[in-house]
Amino acid sequence: MSFPAYDPSKWAYLFAASAGASAALTGLVFVAVSINLRAILKYPGLPERALETLILLLGVLTASIFTLIPGQGTTALGIELGVQSIIFTTVIFMLIKKALTRSASGPQAGQRSPRSERHLLGAISLLAHRGGGLGWVVAGVIGALVGAVANAWVLLIEILR
Repeated sequence: MSFPAYDPSKWAYLFAASAGASAALTGLVFVAVSINLRAILKYPGLPERALETLILLLGVLTASIFTLIPGQGTTALGIELGVQSIIFTTVIFMLIKKALTRSASGPQAGQRSPRSERHLLGAISLLAHRGGGLGWVVAGVIGALVGAVANAWVLLIEILR
């Protein structure tokens, strides 16, 4: 059996699950931010980290929704994922740059990088029909979810230490 890297219909369950997971995590991040809002606002860079977390989760949600559109060809999906990835990665880079220039100490410090660039690799691969296709998108989804959970941990727990 070959790897169905270029057939979005074969990935429907996975992307439905990732859409649900990202929506649930988004709600948890909103709760974490609301619980610790004063502490988050106290540290330069943490408001940007909170927004970065929400954008990562929104990236997973939109990539999952694009992939679930029935009857859509890989060219349209590749274009959608490419545009989404460029926009989200650019915004996250700007947030990280802003946060790092505001402060280099405290719980928000540390190197972070956008995890949605793999969606762009997936988009290019879908358009070219070689190189892994939706496997790259899944890697981006996993990276974004892991990054969002790590950021949520900082926003909920680490700032109180």
